[in-house]
Order: sequence, then C-alpha cells, then structure tokens
Amino acid sequence: MQQNYADEVTFIGVAGRDSAEAMSRFVADYAVGAFPHIADQDLELWKAFGVTSQPAFVFINDDGTADGLIGSLGFDRLTSRVEDLINS
Repeated sequence: MQQNYADEVTFIGVAGRDSAEAMSRFVADYAVGAFPHIADQDLELWKAFGVTSQPAFVFINDDGTADGLIGSLGFDRLTSRVEDLINS
C-alpha cells in the first residue's frame, strides 16, 4: 500500500501498550518496515487522536483535520479511504 501511494500519502505506524523492542520485532515479523514506526509508550498520540485499541487508523488531511477509525479495514476499504483522503 505504502509503495503505491508514496508520492501522495505518508504512512506512519504507531505502536502503543508495549515496548519499543516489541514494536521492532512486530515490524520485522510482519515485514512492515517500508514506512516509519513510532513507539507511543505513554499513549500520548493515542489520546490525542482518540485511539482506544488496536487496530486503529487515523487519516489526517493536509489541512490537519483527522478522522479516526477503530478496527480492521482490509485492503479494499483501506485503499478506498486512502483515495478519499487524496481526493479531498
């Protein structure tokens, strides 16, 4: 996904509720190292965007408005949301 939209969208993984080491293992185990990841150990980003559990997605537009979604999306729904973000 990140490779398909690299010129238009910045993807950032935010891990909470665990250590930076656990996040690094997750990134390696699931081969999601194509984009940056942040260990939000104090859950400050989670709180700022209303994230209460994983998986969660927050879509931030160029104007700074954010739209969050708690739960899994799947490839098709994620693609649709990314394209909506690009076209807004």
